[in-house]
Amino acid sequence: MFILIGAAVVAVSLVVGFSMAGGNLITLIQISEFVTIGGAAIGSLLIMAPKETLIKLVGSIPKAIKAKHASKDDTLKLLKVLYDLFLVAQRDGLLAIEKHIENPNESEIFSSNATLISNKTAITYLCDTLKVMLSGGVPPHEVEALMDVEIETFEAEQKPSAHLLAKVGDAFPGLGIVAAVLGIIVTMGSINDGAEAVGHHVAAALVGTFLGVLLSYGFVNPLATNIEHMIEDEVRYLETIKACVVAYAKGNPPIVAVEIGRRTIYSGSRPSFSELENYLRGK
Repeated sequence: MFILIGAAVVAVSLVVGFSMAGGNLITLIQISEFVTIGGAAIGSLLIMAPKETLIKLVGSIPKAIKAKHASKDDTLKLLKVLYDLFLVAQRDGLLAIEKHIENPNESEIFSSNATLISNKTAITYLCDTLKVMLSGGVPPHEVEALMDVEIETFEAEQKPSAHLLAKVGDAFPGLGIVAAVLGIIVTMGSINDGAEAVGHHVAAALVGTFLGVLLSYGFVNPLATNIEHMIEDEVRYLETIKACVVAYAKGNPPIVAVEIGRRTIYSGSRPSFSELENYLRGK
């Protein structure tokens, strides 16, 4: 949502500022410049990345627009699910959680956290790790190494899309210059048409430079940074799950395991010890 608000602020600021300076907005509508810069950017994307990365990039943009930072309530619900799972395992044995991790969508424990269930990466990460623990004979340090490998793989798979978008953003000013140079070439070809025609062509060429710089610093690079933050938030969510599971695998009681996980949460969405304790008790 903030992405759309920010984009609107950028666009409105430019339109209002240009109009206040006496500019004619119609002058900025140069379809040829849009085609030149947009087409060159899309072509460079096709050159830079394989199809799989491009698909992830296209999918990450609407995901970033819809994404929201994990709230304190979200983290409390996550810790509560983990606490309840560990409590069942402690009371009835580790095999007692098998029915929950085999069908999380039908589990009364997982059903209390729609955010976790809808996060396919996180729910698979958690359930697959617990299945490994159920197989028996896996020491805690191996569980931790297994979870670390999956997080590293997730980062390696997701981060190239943000880096790719940032590279395109960095290229936009140069593409704007290319469009401007083409516009000057057209201008030189019509120099005998009079000052008005020359002025029109020069203005169109300058729009190309303006458009390239605007797309780079006003839209594309900020969006790439937002996607990077979104990936970091997803990794932190996985890190919290890992901390809790590893702590329990090492023999800590459920309340201690989730307390260790609580401390991996960033301060903006981290509940206090008392808030977590009261939430687990249903207060």
